[in-house]
Amino acid sequence: MKTIGLIGGVSPESSIIYYREINRGMQSRLGKAHSARMVLYSVEFQEFAELQHKGDWAALSKIVVQAARTVEAAGADFLVICSNSVHRQAEDVERNVSIPLLHIADPTGAAIRQAGLKKVGLLGTRFTMQERFLTGRLEDSFGLEILVPNQRDQEVVHRVIYDELTKGIIRPESRQLYREVIERLGSAGAQGIILGCTEIMLLISQSDTTLPVFDTTTLHAEAAVSMSLEADVKKQRAVSW
Repeated sequence: MKTIGLIGGVSPESSIIYYREINRGMQSRLGKAHSARMVLYSVEFQEFAELQHKGDWAALSKIVVQAARTVEAAGADFLVICSNSVHRQAEDVERNVSIPLLHIADPTGAAIRQAGLKKVGLLGTRFTMQERFLTGRLEDSFGLEILVPNQRDQEVVHRVIYDELTKGIIRPESRQLYREVIERLGSAGAQGIILGCTEIMLLISQSDTTLPVFDTTTLHAEAAVSMSLEADVKKQRAVSW
C-alpha cells in the first residue's frame, strides 16, 4: 500500500470528506478494518481564501509548494490536492517535488468518457469556472466540451461555496438556486454536470437533477485508493500467475 499525501484545508469541510471516503474505499477493497496510509498537510483556509480573491497566485503557489514538499518529506508516495481550485497551482507543485500528483481532472474526465458523454456543465468557484487549469485539461486530454454558467449564475455558485459550504452551512434555498443553475446548463446542451468544487457534494447530489452528476471529490478519492493499491494489486496478480 502506497502512502497518500493529502494537501487539505481548502476547505476543512472537503478535507474531512476525502479522509473519510479514502478510508471507506480502502476498507471496501481490502475488507476487515483496513484503512489507508496517509499524510495530511492542512493549510489555513482564511489566509488562503483571501489570497485567492486578491489574485496573489505567487503567494498561493509558495504555500502549496511548501505543503507538497512537507508531505513528500513525511513519506508520501504521491500527492492529492483536496481542492479543484488549488489545481491552479498543480504545475508549480509538479515542478517542485519528485513524487507524482494525482490530478483531480483525470478521474473526472475518465468517468465522463466512460459514460459516453461529450458536453458537460461545470459548477465550481469563479476561478475554476473562468480559468483553464481544469477545463483545459478536460478538453485537451479527454475531448470534452465544457459549459459554464452565465456570469450571474457564476456569482451565485461562487458565493454559496465561500459563504456557506466551506463553513459547513447547508441551506435549502441555496440548493434550489443550484438546481436552477443546473437546469439552465441542461437547457444550454449539457449532458451531465461536474461538481467541480470539492464542497458542492455537501449540497448537491444525483437526486437533485435528472442529468448525470460527476462529483470530483468522490472520483478523486476513489482514484487515490486505486493508486495507493496499484503496486499491491500488481504483486497479487504476479503471485497468482
